[in-house]
Amino acid sequence: MNEFDKNKDNENGEKEFETEKDTLNSADFSESREEGSSYEANDINKPEEKVEEQEVKAEGQEFTSEYPQTASYNRADELVRDYERVMSDGTDERVAAEKQIHENKTMTAAATADQQPAGKRGKERPSSGNPKWKGFFSLLAAGVVGSALTFVAIPHTDLLDGKYTKLEQQVEDLSSKVSSNSSSGDIKAQTTSATASESSSSSIADMVETSSKAIVGIVNVQKQATNQFSQSTTTDSEVESGSGSGIIFKKDDKYAYIATNNHVIEGANSLEISLYNGDKTEGKLIGADALTDLAVVRIDAKYATDVIEFGDSSTLRPGDQVWAIGNPLGLDLSRTVTQGIVSAVDRSITVNTSAGDWEFNVIQTDAAINPGNSGGALINAAGQVIGINSLKISEDGVEGLGFAIPSNDLLPIVNEIIESGEVERPYIGVGLASLEEVPQMYLQDLPDSVTKGVMVTNIDSNSAAAKAGLEVQDVIVSINGTDLDGSSDLRKYLYTKVDIGDKVKLVVYHDGSKKTVELTLTSNSGSSN
Repeated sequence: MNEFDKNKDNENGEKEFETEKDTLNSADFSESREEGSSYEANDINKPEEKVEEQEVKAEGQEFTSEYPQTASYNRADELVRDYERVMSDGTDERVAAEKQIHENKTMTAAATADQQPAGKRGKERPSSGNPKWKGFFSLLAAGVVGSALTFVAIPHTDLLDGKYTKLEQQVEDLSSKVSSNSSSGDIKAQTTSATASESSSSSIADMVETSSKAIVGIVNVQKQATNQFSQSTTTDSEVESGSGSGIIFKKDDKYAYIATNNHVIEGANSLEISLYNGDKTEGKLIGADALTDLAVVRIDAKYATDVIEFGDSSTLRPGDQVWAIGNPLGLDLSRTVTQGIVSAVDRSITVNTSAGDWEFNVIQTDAAINPGNSGGALINAAGQVIGINSLKISEDGVEGLGFAIPSNDLLPIVNEIIESGEVERPYIGVGLASLEEVPQMYLQDLPDSVTKGVMVTNIDSNSAAAKAGLEVQDVIVSINGTDLDGSSDLRKYLYTKVDIGDKVKLVVYHDGSKKTVELTLTSNSGSSN
């Protein structure tokens, strides 16, 4: 028999019960009329019996309704609401709510037992052996059994998604917490996961520690002639001329390659490399480029435990966090870390190098950079090298002005040094000086209108300039129609606008006379221009 048929039988049973009840009430009413008014008065004075009959009827309707499982759903909703109150109220209120939940469960479990008194009260009327009452008791029994089965079965199904089990477990947990808190008035700290700031600080320290393993110290050792005891004989001794930093950026089966500044290794007779683990080894200079102030040194691969990678310096913006790692003031303070931000990008600073003036494109930062930091790494938050620390402005009252060569600018240079040992550039074959650097006595033959340009200070006899007829003290004012303000402008044009083998036209003043000279560019990385 399906649920619908059961409900239909319940409805028929209810109707049969109502009909029989009306018949009995009519019979009782007739009998009471025959007994007289004294019975009626006595009946009026018994209100408790009527209230009891109303309660029996209400309980019978609850368990014999058309959908008996509704009561269980209502009970579940009550349990959910009680649990929500437990979670939101304070300690005392949670205890009260827990008691209410227990009482609700007790009332629900007692619902079935409450039907037995109703049955007994029904037996005060005609005997159950009367056929008229058989349908009533069958209906009542079916309602009680159906409600009980529904109440017991639903918690074991997925209709309520295991709410009964979850509620019971959560109530038990809450009870244990309440008892725990009540037993001790102290609030104890709980061990939790690291906060965002702690996690960030930890990741920075990890990043710095990993990056530092690829930072080395470089000692420039040079031979120096000494006169012992003021005698005429002299001896050469090796002394430490200076120190700086470097980064291990490449490693193969035989060698590890270190990038640094040219001014760190310039003039060295030997190089001593100090590693992260304290080991020291000799470094061999592969090549250097004085104009860009870059150099590459190699060591045996077995000494290099870590390699650091380069990042994309073009993605930098003012305000980005950066860290400088190096050896300020020597190896005693090796792998010092300073923190700052990118103050500016694409700064242009003219630097007087051993190869002449050169306009550097640099990253400006307020991270502390001191003597000994040169050649060290400027790294981003990902632990990538985005620049090599090279310069700082050290004047009274000036702070936080450090500069680094961008990684995108230095990578082509160091790779070319590894491949060929030098940087190959177009070469004219002349030494240059800006007019503002030349004493006025050498400019007497120039027209008054010529105020800018570069003067030829020397000529390579085998160069293209010598073949084209250039002479010392000639003044070059333009190249391929581009005016020149100084020597750095000529170098910049040669190294960025033309290639080896190209022909260029120079406008030159010779003994006050203007002329045009055409020559073909050659290659010689050891040139002075």
